[in-house]
Amino acid sequence: MSKRILIAGFAALSLFGAVGLANAKTTPSSFLKAVDKDSDGTVTLDEVKAYASERFKALETDKDGTLDFKELKGRLSKTGFKSANTDADKTLDEPEFLGYVEKLFKEANDGDDTLDAKELAKPAGKKLITLLH
Repeated sequence: MSKRILIAGFAALSLFGAVGLANAKTTPSSFLKAVDKDSDGTVTLDEVKAYASERFKALETDKDGTLDFKELKGRLSKTGFKSANTDADKTLDEPEFLGYVEKLFKEANDGDDTLDAKELAKPAGKKLITLLH
């Protein structure tokens, strides 16, 4: 095997490892720290929506007022995007984005109108974290 192939392989493994570590940093606990403005160990829908609104603005790079699938950079599956895109125009405006955030919040919630680390570890909670990281 040539030295170039070995170096290229090592570089690729290093890159993929770094990507995995970057994604691994967004845990339920770190998400709570970022979103929980009153530091009570839980987040309300209002706290999550306020955070989501800021994330929408940060992700909306072409400044057309919407997010397309490409701008979301893998934060949402094609199925999730289709579900969130209620008007089927292939973009999410802020109300659609926040509506999907609310849907995920409600799916993860155990009925007390707040999310804690345990609820954020559920599949819907993980989807919420992935969308908003």
